[in-house]
Amino acid sequence: MFQKIYAWLDERLGLTTIYNTTLDRKVPKVNWWFTLGSASLFLFLLQGATGILLSIYYVPSPDHAYDSIQYIMTGVSFGWLIRGIHHWGASLMVLTVFLHMLRTFFYGAYKYPREFTWVTGVVLLLCTLGMGFTGYLLPWNQRAYWATTVGTSIAETVPWIGPFINQVLRGGTDLSAVTLARFFSAHIWWFPAIIAAVIGIHLYMVIRLGISHVPASED
Repeated sequence: MFQKIYAWLDERLGLTTIYNTTLDRKVPKVNWWFTLGSASLFLFLLQGATGILLSIYYVPSPDHAYDSIQYIMTGVSFGWLIRGIHHWGASLMVLTVFLHMLRTFFYGAYKYPREFTWVTGVVLLLCTLGMGFTGYLLPWNQRAYWATTVGTSIAETVPWIGPFINQVLRGGTDLSAVTLARFFSAHIWWFPAIIAAVIGIHLYMVIRLGISHVPASED
């Protein structure tokens, strides 16, 4: 029965061709450093899953944000575990994406014909940092408040457009409910959407061009 269903879908969607193109591919002999891209993708999916669960109980309001976090930690079954995975997963994702880019640079995998793959990787790194920065404010405690204050103040030092960037980030002169709402929106919608789209482009380039070989050592 299942074979008939698969054959029906395969005839119309080309599932076997998609599988052979994306998953059943020969890759050069590589080392563990080449798994950082897959690890980053896994962590992004993990962040999405845990983030959806956290958003069920989180309230993006200065009056209720901190209390909602405390409720997740103490009143929701396994809430402490889900938030812990989300918290440490965010730090680990930043680390793996950075190491992935570092490996690509030192192995020279950004050169022809993979320049555009490198560009999408840089965009993914910046968006990952942005998603981490916007998520840091959401607990709305003292550490989150003052860290975001310092971060947005640093952005204000950018020549010419610094004050405008600070105004856009904060939604005013100081951190307020508008800031929290903007950071929450960027954290759960804008950055994940951009990252998902760029990941699709990045994977297409990797599948089309293949992964680079380990540089040969010179005798």
